[in-house]
Amino acid sequence: MPPTLASLVHHSALKLTVRAGEDRLDVPVRWAHVSELADPVPYMEGGELLLITALKLDAENPEVMRRYVKRLAGAGVVGLGFAVGVNYEEIPEALVDAADKEGLPLLEVPRRTPFLAISKAVSAAIAADQYRAVTAGFAAQRELTKQALGGGAEGLLTALAGQVDGWAALYDASGAVVATAPEWAGRRAARLTPDVERLRERPAPASAVVGAPDNEDRVELHSLGTGRRPRAALAVGTAAALGTAERYAVHSAIALLTLTTERSRSLHAAEQRIGAAVLRMLLAGESDHARAVAGDLYGALLDAPFRLILAESASASAARAHADGHARVAPTKRSPAAVAVPETNGDPLGGLAEIVESAAARSGESVLLVPDGERLVVLAVDGGAAVAACGEYAAALEAARAATREQPVTDEDELVVGLSAPAGPIAAGAAYKQAEQALSVARRRGRFLVEHEELAAGSVLPLLADDAVRAFADGLLRALHEHDATGRGDLVASLRAWLSRHGQWDAAAADLGVHRHTLRYRMRRVEEILGRSLDDPDVRMELWLALKTTAAAGE
Repeated sequence: MPPTLASLVHHSALKLTVRAGEDRLDVPVRWAHVSELADPVPYMEGGELLLITALKLDAENPEVMRRYVKRLAGAGVVGLGFAVGVNYEEIPEALVDAADKEGLPLLEVPRRTPFLAISKAVSAAIAADQYRAVTAGFAAQRELTKQALGGGAEGLLTALAGQVDGWAALYDASGAVVATAPEWAGRRAARLTPDVERLRERPAPASAVVGAPDNEDRVELHSLGTGRRPRAALAVGTAAALGTAERYAVHSAIALLTLTTERSRSLHAAEQRIGAAVLRMLLAGESDHARAVAGDLYGALLDAPFRLILAESASASAARAHADGHARVAPTKRSPAAVAVPETNGDPLGGLAEIVESAAARSGESVLLVPDGERLVVLAVDGGAAVAACGEYAAALEAARAATREQPVTDEDELVVGLSAPAGPIAAGAAYKQAEQALSVARRRGRFLVEHEELAAGSVLPLLADDAVRAFADGLLRALHEHDATGRGDLVASLRAWLSRHGQWDAAAADLGVHRHTLRYRMRRVEEILGRSLDDPDVRMELWLALKTTAAAGE
């Protein structure tokens, strides 16, 4: 504890006597300062014990003393020491009354006690308090290190909560609570997730103090990690501001957790290299070798059906679509407050990787992530938390895009994801092709995520909804439209009716309200104009797709 007025009064060598403010002696003293100025307030910082002899003060004037004492109290001076036997044989009543009315402790300093002795006593007590804090800090560091080595992050949080007489929580990169100590703090820590997410937007290291509602507690948030993106966050909740010893303990915990985080990052890089080797073997059809290399790390993933997720940034997807000659739906606009979407800081693949990894870690699932240039390849348990998190993330992005459109969505913040059907190790190559096909469709439709199963369940027509197919359809049917425009017959409608009836003359003629011989004549005219035979199934297929494409376009 820092020195207080009470500890100075009880100091046997100082012989101080309390003349006013007896009920406020427990206030800490930051320093002892001597000043004979009539107004020393401009040179005060607050927390001082001011020592005077009233050399330049009219200490017997009640009005002067009232203003003097009021100024001192307003400046945060915690006490006034008056030396008797120098300029005044005793403390003037005007000063005693003013101090008593203002509630400012007034100490009588005997002539035989020099101000230097009081300053030394305060300085020695402050030094002793700082030494105790440093010693306690080193002891806390040793205990936290011991707990970190023996009990991991959970043991460290338990020790830290005891050191600060409060609670502590650890968050992962996505802002989800990983561990708390004591256990009752879990609900409190969960309410701080939005604050942790805002902290992640700032460059590391970053910290913030969060005021709790209803004076519940005071919480400090600290980001963990040395990279551009924080890898985790620490929350420390206490009833009051941290003291010096508690501050040492918190800083030690931050250092230890950062070391753990960086060590985990190195291990994660090694795991990714193993995962890349496993993926290459699976795609090469060497499932047995892949299992041997996967070992305990990814073995459980290969023992159950998995999904292959293929993701790339929207900018890379747009470039690929341009190279392939396909049109891509342009990004729309979204309101910044429409839907809460995790910030990607210009790295959408990294953001998706964090979300998938965090979801898998919380549920105890194995997940394999392999960065592949501008793509990210993920193997995740079918029906598991990682696949669900990917879908929820894409749904949030879709909802944000569909919301009120005020601000443009840039390609740097968007993803395109393809998801395969459930597969096993033997069918990994086929799953990769399925994910690529789904990714291609998502790219061409302007979607964030498409599952391969959607392609088989839906119609083939949306897959053809691009400019190249539209141009083909318009070119194929142009001559028929030009014929009909002259009023010489409705060949396009007749062709549509005949194809929809699978070439059945009577049924198609009935739909059109004409005689079947009239319909036969029109179909011969179609063949003459197009120079193609309707007996050829390929021709009939192309004409039907052309008709469906133009119908979908509203033509």
